[in-house]
Amino acid sequence: MTVSYSPTEETALIRSTTRQFLEEVVPMTRVRDMMLGDGFEMEVWKAMADLGWQGLAISEEHGGAGYGMVELAVVLEEMGRLLTPGPFFASAVLATQAIVNAGTPEQQSALLPRLASGAEIGTLATFEHPRGWDSGGVGAIASPSNGGWVLDGEKRFVLDAAAADLVIVAARTGGGPDGVGLFVVELPQTGVEITPMQELDVTRRQYEVRLDKVKVGKDALLGGSPGWMPVLVTLCRASTGLAAEQVGGAQRCLDIAVEHAKNRYQFGRPIGSYQAIKHMCADMLVRVEQARSCALHGAHTFDDFDELPISAALAGAYCSEAYEWVAGQTIQVLGGTGFTWEHDIHLYFKRAKASSLLLGDPLYHRRMLADAIGL
Repeated sequence: MTVSYSPTEETALIRSTTRQFLEEVVPMTRVRDMMLGDGFEMEVWKAMADLGWQGLAISEEHGGAGYGMVELAVVLEEMGRLLTPGPFFASAVLATQAIVNAGTPEQQSALLPRLASGAEIGTLATFEHPRGWDSGGVGAIASPSNGGWVLDGEKRFVLDAAAADLVIVAARTGGGPDGVGLFVVELPQTGVEITPMQELDVTRRQYEVRLDKVKVGKDALLGGSPGWMPVLVTLCRASTGLAAEQVGGAQRCLDIAVEHAKNRYQFGRPIGSYQAIKHMCADMLVRVEQARSCALHGAHTFDDFDELPISAALAGAYCSEAYEWVAGQTIQVLGGTGFTWEHDIHLYFKRAKASSLLLGDPLYHRRMLADAIGL
């Protein structure tokens, strides 16, 4: 099957609208204010909701716009370009996809409209360090009790948990991969303790979530029964979204490097006229375009469950490394300026490094890719 990755009129409009909004409403000066404050501003979140972004990839039946990952990836790329803080990825990607992939029709009807409208914020709590990013990384326990469940355990690296109205918790009802279920926990909730973690990337908040005898109803278990496959599909789809965000960040790093190379003069000529700088920028361009191809492939195979494990692993491995490498090279092009707090490039480098560990490091994704192609 031949797939065109060329932008359509619709995706071009989404991109221009998104870029204009973010540049006007969330410029880097405001990003810095937000990252030193609470991590996001409700005013910005509501403005995004007015544009329908939170429900972009949610069906019209459930209050969304009825688009798919291709359109959502455009928004994520633009957010990555400006390091937009806030719970958008946590809610519109992680929590939403968990409900879409694991929830019953009744659960989807009850939960998705709340997230699609932006009236509520969700997040996903999956793993506990240092267990890893596969099913073995889930250690929290879900015990049946009085027709419902009791959750115990500790989750780490949970995005934007302090801002969330509901957190979807991966917990064990039994051994093996198929003993993992996803449970919806409404916040605030007795027995749930949320503690900020010390982050490398201060533009994206992560938390430790402790569950101490947290009681939830029978219908809190998405799908009505445990199973690792919905969790895996959710993580694969989230990896394609994260890859789009990483491409946006990498592209912005390249733009910063090229602009500096054109305007910084040494010995009477711009440094971009020197062969060494030319080669660095050319190599960065190659990495960015290759990463973009991987991310686009992931977005276009979002609903192809045969291809998704391959495309998601490919995007997860390549885009993470490309972003981190391009950000590092940009610092080299900038020289001493790139090491200062005042310049934005250090924020991109930190986001690149932190993102590469968010849903599995490149080595993990390479293992997933090898498994997907039968190696």
